[in-house]
Amino acid sequence: MAASSSLFSSSMHMEMFAPKTSKCPQNFVCCHSKISYIEPNYLKPVCCPNSRSLSMNMSSKWEQTDRRDALHCRALKIEPAPSFSVGQKFQFDDIIEAQQFDRDILSAIFEVARNMENVEKDSPGSQILKGFLMATLFYEPSTRTRLSFESAMRRLGGEVLTTENAREFSSAAKGETLEDTIRTIEGYSDIIVMRHFESGAARRAAAIADIPIINAGDGPGQHPTQALLDVYTIQREIGKIDDIKVGLVGDLANGRTVRSLAYLLAKFKDVKIYFVSPDVVKMKDDIKDYLTSKGVEWEECADLVEVASECDVVYQTRIQKERFGEKIDLYEKARGKYIVNQGILNVMQRHAVVMHPLPRLDEITLEVDADPRAAYFRQAKYGLYIRMALLKLLLVGW
Repeated sequence: MAASSSLFSSSMHMEMFAPKTSKCPQNFVCCHSKISYIEPNYLKPVCCPNSRSLSMNMSSKWEQTDRRDALHCRALKIEPAPSFSVGQKFQFDDIIEAQQFDRDILSAIFEVARNMENVEKDSPGSQILKGFLMATLFYEPSTRTRLSFESAMRRLGGEVLTTENAREFSSAAKGETLEDTIRTIEGYSDIIVMRHFESGAARRAAAIADIPIINAGDGPGQHPTQALLDVYTIQREIGKIDDIKVGLVGDLANGRTVRSLAYLLAKFKDVKIYFVSPDVVKMKDDIKDYLTSKGVEWEECADLVEVASECDVVYQTRIQKERFGEKIDLYEKARGKYIVNQGILNVMQRHAVVMHPLPRLDEITLEVDADPRAAYFRQAKYGLYIRMALLKLLLVGW
């Protein structure tokens, strides 16, 4: 197997909460109704609506007061560990990229998702989002992501506005900008779930919206909720996330799912990642450099059989024809090179699983479906619970 790259030394995202502050006396911070994580572009400050004040510390513990007279400044107290109390505000305004999350928040989200697995029709939990309205704005085709979000909202008592092909059947076809579309739709809803064909579109939407934006995939950029459900699937299927080996297979250059998953796996200990792909769709250097900077071991390998025999997770992906444009010859060159079939199952460990974000074409043969290690349809179901958890957290908090 080929060795990993040299240590990447350039600066990466600062993984800390970054509340936007107003000018106050030294060691004080003015409250805002929203905070975010990592990137200033996520911030949407609205100073204390109804003059309610919130004091905040670096562990994201919030304290509500009933001062109704004016904007109030409180001391910023730094505490070492996060706390997630029932009724507490969620740490994020929007879900834009996988780098937002640290291990503590991931564990807490997964606990909420486990609780969502037990929500049944007509149970008290099935009405926690009653009165809320979600808009799904999809500029690219989707089945699992769009329907799972819509199912998640309805299972929690909320309502849905939806458009499946906004690129063709919305005012975008008339030339309306994304920003104008978002400003319009936020007037009709409480939260927007958006898929877009351009990388960075979700960040643009979040920068101007006053309601939460969830990135449901932005071109070849990221797909953070898929990454969350993927890591949740690994935990549920393997029983751990630390000390595992993961093979990422297929279209790694254009695959937003594998990019986001790599970012999340970097949060865990003793993880090793194998990249298995045709030369024309190799994993890009930014992900390799990020993993190296975080001390995550990775290798590029051309032998899927060898990787499958070593890994706890074989994460197969589709070669995405739509990302090749007119370069059909390159697509045909990449397609069909790596296929998970009975031969791959024969070398895999008994506890290992095969995952796939779906849809699949021919990269996993139908015979694999009957094997208990085929986790991809269970993976899709886990996505429902993760998205139920995220909607609940963004709209009503912990």
